[in-house]
Amino acid sequence: MGKKKAVLAYSGGLDTHCIPRYLQERDYDVVAFIANVGQDEDFEENAERARQIGASAVYVEDLRERFVSEFIFPAIAGNAVYENRYLLGTSLARPIIAQRQVEVAREQGADVLSHGATGKGNDQVRFELAYAALAPRMKVIAPWKERDFLDRFKGRRDLLAYAEQQGIPVPVSSEKPYSTDENLMHKSYEAGMLEDPMQAPPKDMFDLTTSPVDAPDEPEIIEVHFQNARPTKVVERASGRETSGDLELFVRLNELGGKHGIGRVDMVENRFVGIKSRGVYETPGGTILHRALRDLEGIAMDREVLALRDGLAPKFTQLIYNGFWFSPEMDFIHAAFRQAQDLVDGRVVLELYKGGVQSLGRESPSSLYDRELSSMDVEGGYDQTDARGFIRINSLRLRAHRAILRGADRE
Repeated sequence: MGKKKAVLAYSGGLDTHCIPRYLQERDYDVVAFIANVGQDEDFEENAERARQIGASAVYVEDLRERFVSEFIFPAIAGNAVYENRYLLGTSLARPIIAQRQVEVAREQGADVLSHGATGKGNDQVRFELAYAALAPRMKVIAPWKERDFLDRFKGRRDLLAYAEQQGIPVPVSSEKPYSTDENLMHKSYEAGMLEDPMQAPPKDMFDLTTSPVDAPDEPEIIEVHFQNARPTKVVERASGRETSGDLELFVRLNELGGKHGIGRVDMVENRFVGIKSRGVYETPGGTILHRALRDLEGIAMDREVLALRDGLAPKFTQLIYNGFWFSPEMDFIHAAFRQAQDLVDGRVVLELYKGGVQSLGRESPSSLYDRELSSMDVEGGYDQTDARGFIRINSLRLRAHRAILRGADRE
């Protein structure tokens, strides 16, 4: 009988350089799975290091198109904003990574799924809830929750010593005073010096966005076109440049947003595991799309549908953040939101300027806005005398409540 096989979500960091050898010590054949979700990495170099460590097979999977189409766009359409500020970049990347990792495990006939997420963070939850939903019978080995691993490795210094002892080729890089995570949706920064909530991020920390102070002094006007609440085209007014295609469009919005310093957030958030953590985020393209679509919904989405969608949006956001992308309640919400997004078509004109996104205009072929009906200068088929009865009916309960209060005061 052959060795048991484990598929490891391999990020190329120090942890995942050491974990293959740890799994091999436990008599596992290790398959390294490397997901490209838009991070700035040398994927071939990471793959070669995985082979040097002893991975029997290495998968380098380009998931960017699926990430944008199946995760980023639905999240923006559903108005997913965690604690009113965070657009969920890391949270959205984990389910697609786990999904493809499970597919690779099945292709390889693997027994085990593994990852290098810490036992204090959100990512361990997101990975393992996705594994449970998609591959409930597969075993999961998360070394940072294994007692023998924790007894051997207290932190980075122990891992470096182990790598040297085992001859593991660890990438040489200057250690930054914070940790980062990057994908197409955003780049995040946390830990290290950022653990002091009064410590301002260093100016040279940001990679995706220009400081608003240094951004161009002239605003840039763009149009974002939508069909059923999904972006279909970006038009840059000054040059006439048009960009379409899910991935290409989103990459271009990231470039434009980065140029104008759009999408920076610095916050203390509540992790699902019960710990507060300080995170700094850059989400340039996602911020532009979020602002544009909210504006278009104002003209193209029915009032009561919008209210129902926004009533569900906090739950939708919480499910994404907490790792329940693959769950029956999420299936329900996706179905409802797809219905809500029907006929949210049109274009929004935006001004990008020094960290801000301002809507200048919007139009929709399915617009619910009636200029004459809302005009103060034209009657437009609206009989203003009808408002008297409308107000009288809506005031009945207020009058009754006030009468009760007056009676109580007399007592």
